[in-house]
Amino acid sequence: MAKGIRLLVLDVLKPHQPLVTELALGLSELEGVEGVNITLVEIDKETENIKVTIMGDNLNYEEIVRTIEEFGGVVHSIDMVAAGKKIVEEEETPQDKLEE
Repeated sequence: MAKGIRLLVLDVLKPHQPLVTELALGLSELEGVEGVNITLVEIDKETENIKVTIMGDNLNYEEIVRTIEEFGGVVHSIDMVAAGKKIVEEEETPQDKLEE
């Protein structure tokens, strides 16, 4: 039976080195992590803003943040979190349609 955090989407700022491939592999080795996806959002002279999506079972948020920090990154925000037996897909609401 699944429990705890199952999905995290984090907004992260990191230096160019180490590479995102190294960060993804480091995160993928954490207990409970089944998959990691990192998307480059923005890049400047010294840093990269990335979206880190982690899926698994009973993810340990503190351990994930600690690992990101060990790779020189800083978590700016939690953009999405899912917990429980099942990941619930977001549904479009009338307010979402107004924003388009």
